[in-house]
Amino acid sequence: MAEKPLVSVVCLCYNQASFVREAIYSVLDQTYDNVELVVVDDASTDDSRYAIRSTLSKLDHVRFMPLPSNVGNCQAFNTALPLLKGKYVIDLAADDMLLPDRIAKGVEDLESKGEEYGVNFTNVEIVDAEGHHLHHHYEVNKNGTARTKPPEGDLYATLVSRYVINPVSMMIRKSVLDDLGGYDETLSYEDFDFWVRSSRKFLYSYTDEVLVRKRKHSSNMSALQYAKGSPQLYDTYKVCEKIKAMNKSSAENKALKKRVYYEMKQCMKLREMKLFNKYSKFLLKG
Repeated sequence: MAEKPLVSVVCLCYNQASFVREAIYSVLDQTYDNVELVVVDDASTDDSRYAIRSTLSKLDHVRFMPLPSNVGNCQAFNTALPLLKGKYVIDLAADDMLLPDRIAKGVEDLESKGEEYGVNFTNVEIVDAEGHHLHHHYEVNKNGTARTKPPEGDLYATLVSRYVINPVSMMIRKSVLDDLGGYDETLSYEDFDFWVRSSRKFLYSYTDEVLVRKRKHSSNMSALQYAKGSPQLYDTYKVCEKIKAMNKSSAENKALKKRVYYEMKQCMKLREMKLFNKYSKFLLKG
């Protein structure tokens, strides 16, 4: 019998002392038994490093990388990327949790498909800071499957135009990350840029189960995306510029225009008029 492929999980922590132990154990408690776990602390200023070291004190097989200075999610992840030996990779924030079958189901799906499939994603349960259920990313039926199954396959135009995937649910072929050179370290967040760059070259597959829990609280990076003065607002504009260069059809240009209109609405709400004007000029350039 062929050996199961290795899966690498990078648990990224920044000031998540209250949650990181649970995130680590969600990886250790997987039903899949060929897993490499690397915990990266991005120079936390709370008790995260103490929580990590105490959790890992008897777990010699888990690598811990305490970074000397805060570099942000993209660079922190890329620091670990060259060390990973897995065929597949999961980027796990230290306030989120994998459910026990997440890795097994992701490997099963991607192993059954060709190399052109680069990313597997799933449904997600959203919970509060205490772990209480709030809702699901995709609304579910009584049997736990999505009421409206999300698209899969070639998702480039879809991901350009709107947010479809909860990023915590992704399992990625390491070859995809290597092909892209990891995350773009000039950006303050990775999701949107990774989606469009990867889907330009690779297909996406969906497993119709709730396999990850995302914790929603005031310190989430996602909570800061549409906040006045957030660098993420301006980085989204940079990604839109990339998309314009990558587009190959009128349908893709239409998808980009839809995205830009959405971002302009957010700028209006936040009174970010400088960025609103940048988008206006972006549209005029065609």
